[in-house]
Amino acid sequence: MKGSRFIFVVALVVGAALLPLDAQQGPPRGPRPARTRKVVLAWADTRNGIAQHDFTSHALSVIERLGYETGLYDTFIRTDSNIIAKEPKRTTGEPASGGPSLAMADAIFFLGHRDVPIDEAQKKELLAFVHDEGKGFVAAHTGLTAFESWPEFGELLGARYDGHPWHQAGTVINDGADFPATKHFPSTFAISDEFYQPKAFSPNARVLLRLDVSKMPPHAELRNKDFPLAWAMNYGKGRVFYSSFAHDTATWDNRDVGLMYLEAIKWALRLTDGDASPRPARTAR
Repeated sequence: MKGSRFIFVVALVVGAALLPLDAQQGPPRGPRPARTRKVVLAWADTRNGIAQHDFTSHALSVIERLGYETGLYDTFIRTDSNIIAKEPKRTTGEPASGGPSLAMADAIFFLGHRDVPIDEAQKKELLAFVHDEGKGFVAAHTGLTAFESWPEFGELLGARYDGHPWHQAGTVINDGADFPATKHFPSTFAISDEFYQPKAFSPNARVLLRLDVSKMPPHAELRNKDFPLAWAMNYGKGRVFYSSFAHDTATWDNRDVGLMYLEAIKWALRLTDGDASPRPARTAR
């Protein structure tokens, strides 16, 4: 068996050597064709010493697959923050030779966690990317916990993290039946997840999905009775979407959850339109 395998490998090498030189070198090089699809940076920095959540890799692959299969956008996946700059740098501090950056992106899909390491210059460029340039920012689950010591990020995202009182089955109320990312959900539906509780909720955000806390067991950590789980907002010229879904890896294979993030990215990329203006929560009426 080993001898046959060796002969097979040798045949491949010899066959390659017999190919014309042009074939061995691959297709001729020239200017890269103009990009026809939008660009999404899928950013999940996991270098802060806190264990990476199990779902992170699969979630990023789902976002990439959605763009690839629909042909709507190209995804660049990174688990460091060098790309969050107009002119990214290598880990040595030298200018990067190429690759993804804020200069060529149309939106960010964000799965950062806690203290994501970016410097002050990068923070300014990230805010300007959305607020001044009108680009998109879509965040999921752990994104709510990021940059706890950076107040402006809370203004960009629309809320801050305030614990997760429940990790179990719950009932979700759909207040966004007319919004692209949530219109496919029924008026109420059941889902099992780790529900992130928001605080310092922005008056500029429109609640799309919320947890029905009346059907949850009592919990001492409950401090937000409206309990938004997904919202959209305009941040300056840019569009921002966040959803607490999903902590469990399998939930990323839920068709409705995947469709929600696809439609959220399309909306953030301005491929579709939807009203993100704030309105009173149903529980307040």
